[in-house]
Amino acid sequence: MTLVTTADLESRLAHLRAAPADVGTLDLVVRRPGRLQREVLAEALLDEADGLVGDDWLSRATRRARETGRHLDAQVTVMSSRMVRLLADTDQERALAGDQLYVDLDLSVTVLPTGSRVAVGDDAVLEVTAKPHRGCRKFLDRFGEAATAFVNSPAGVELRLRGLNARVVHGGVVRPGDAVRRL
Repeated sequence: MTLVTTADLESRLAHLRAAPADVGTLDLVVRRPGRLQREVLAEALLDEADGLVGDDWLSRATRRARETGRHLDAQVTVMSSRMVRLLADTDQERALAGDQLYVDLDLSVTVLPTGSRVAVGDDAVLEVTAKPHRGCRKFLDRFGEAATAFVNSPAGVELRLRGLNARVVHGGVVRPGDAVRRL
């Protein structure tokens, strides 16, 4: 992967802001079956208890998070496919961002405040949680300093360019190409 510069990213801000607000598309589905493993999927099941079935999100939660139920606040992570496409050329490289669902939809705090619901495909419904999703050390190592600073900048945080955390409130099968609708 070629690391992008701050100038490259800033020049694409209008493109990022132009993501559809009401109806978009699920572009990529990724399962994380184990530490540092990624599987790009043609189909996945979202479940109220298990999140994305076969993903290791629950095994990574701390005991305290599970005891208090906070682990549910990061059951599924969703990232802007527009943003990740600026960072990586292939689906396998994009999957390294570490999220499960990559969507072409406006994920901004204004459009999808905490508690908002998003339908994915015919049946699945996610609820946006308050838990922040920021660029971390792994994101920095994979995509570089400029990308991490950009997604963590005030504009990046407002637009949720690093993505958002959600919980599954209604399960269902999801596939790339499915509609993603703000409810």
